[in-house]
Amino acid sequence: MARRIRTWLIVGVLVLVVGVLAPTGIVWVLASNDTFEAVDEVPQRDVTIVLGAGVRPSGEPSAYLKGRLDLAADLYDAGRTKVLLLSGGSADYYNEPEAMQRYLVNQRGIPAEHLVLDPYGADTYTSCVRAKKVFGVNSAIVVTQRYHLNRSVATCQIAGIDVDGIGDVSVGTDSGTWRYGVVRELGANIKMAWDFTRRRQPAVMGPADDAVAVALANR
Repeated sequence: MARRIRTWLIVGVLVLVVGVLAPTGIVWVLASNDTFEAVDEVPQRDVTIVLGAGVRPSGEPSAYLKGRLDLAADLYDAGRTKVLLLSGGSADYYNEPEAMQRYLVNQRGIPAEHLVLDPYGADTYTSCVRAKKVFGVNSAIVVTQRYHLNRSVATCQIAGIDVDGIGDVSVGTDSGTWRYGVVRELGANIKMAWDFTRRRQPAVMGPADDAVAVALANR
């Protein structure tokens, strides 16, 4: 009996380990050839999806969000992209895309007409699905922090976007916040796989929006 219990415990642990690590392995395989570390290495794409992060009570981007915005602006300034799709969450007191737009216009000098706001990008999955199904984005660069990059690229790929990605490291990679983000990706990869398995619909989908096409036509 004791041997049988040990056997089942070992089997249970192995199943648990595989269940946790398999989604991360899949994400790594999907993203491994499509992530870059330098702006001049990123293939040119008309559209860049900038994923939202925290906004301070003052309305200013958090350090993590500022890092993403500066990296996206560097892509724009280098001619690697033409239009930035700013995707993040919003509420009556909190609007990531508007804060992102203000920063890019006021601090980086990017024309507002080259920025498209998606205030319903509540998470990575929703941002990628809405970029494809609502805004009609078929090809893009995605920008986030580097620890979050593989999942962002894989999510957009599974959503049907031909995507390359670049991740910011300007915030520093040795902080508790960064280490927490790295560990959190293990669970987030599992959730991403589950979202696609059950074909989760974003809380807000809405009709098709031609804002990206219009912005590109004006370039």
